[in-house]
Amino acid sequence: MGKAPASLKAHITRLEMTAPPKASMPVPVNIQTAIMRTPEIPLPFYRYLYRQVGARWQWVDRLRMSDEQLAETLNDKRNNISVLYVNGAPAGFYEYFCEDEDMIELSHFGLIEHALGLGIGKWFLLQALYAIWSLNPKRVTTTTNNLDHPRALQLYQMYGFSPVSTGTGIVRPLSDKELLEIARKS
Repeated sequence: MGKAPASLKAHITRLEMTAPPKASMPVPVNIQTAIMRTPEIPLPFYRYLYRQVGARWQWVDRLRMSDEQLAETLNDKRNNISVLYVNGAPAGFYEYFCEDEDMIELSHFGLIEHALGLGIGKWFLLQALYAIWSLNPKRVTTTTNNLDHPRALQLYQMYGFSPVSTGTGIVRPLSDKELLEIARKS
């Protein structure tokens, strides 16, 4: 196998919001959408979604987890996953974690490539935030970095998130060997 890809330096921004978004937005026209909560998501389906949404943004953490670690994380009763379908096909997902009754973290959010450019990203984020705020937290947090979609930070801020801290991290992209292992698990 080839050598491991070079590590990437990431500038990380942690954000929070303390009130529900004031925006509203109609469902985009000429496409059929459905958002379905998936309380017992199968691991291969989750890995598929995570990889499809996150591959170009260097999402790697959950792909490196063993089946046991991933199952424990996903099946934690404080963890919630909802999948977006567009015209019948999976098109993205969001995931949030209820840290306690006052704080919820939007841990993952994104669209699969075929859903980009349809005008549903803003609408989908708003639906995620509505779902989270229906639980009446005092704060909602999320994290993004410069390896994410170029407009991610701007979009979060547009809906009421404010940066609260920044930092630096190292992302180690998946090696060919790891990609083969993930393909076997799926």
